Amino acid sequence: MRRLRASGSRVGRPPRLSAARRCGGVSEGKPRRVVVVDDSPLQCAFWRQLLERRYGARAAVETYCDPQAALDTLRPDIHLMLLDWEMPGLDGAAVFEQARRLGVNPKRIIISSSHTAEELHRAFDASGCLAVIEKTEPEQQAAFMMILDSIMKR
Repeated sequence: MRRLRASGSRVGRPPRLSAARRCGGVSEGKPRRVVVVDDSPLQCAFWRQLLERRYGARAAVETYCDPQAALDTLRPDIHLMLLDWEMPGLDGAAVFEQARRLGVNPKRIIISSSHTAEELHRAFDASGCLAVIEKTEPEQQAAFMMILDSIMKR
């Protein structure tokens, strides 16, 4: 016999979760804000297409070829920032520091570059960023996709 509370709900059972929440997916709430900063319009288009195709409405993707334009919109509410290291004017390191000052959690920033992983780690290990990704290395790209999936499921 089931025990019922006065309100009619069962006692001793956990609340029911939607199927998406049981599986670790995002089912409710606002989309995840993903900011891509890369001086290459092709890279920005690539990232937008990949993120929107992979995550659909769960990702609100913003792309910026102008680092200053990106900084003008940054707030602490981003879920992920994908930041190119080599850009004219403001490079990725300068944008990273300004983003931190604006309240963006460094653990939400991924630095990408065509430099080797070793160079990236030397330059950014002490920064506290989430990850550094070598754009042309397949193993790095696979790791990046795992990181993305993890962030989008939170």
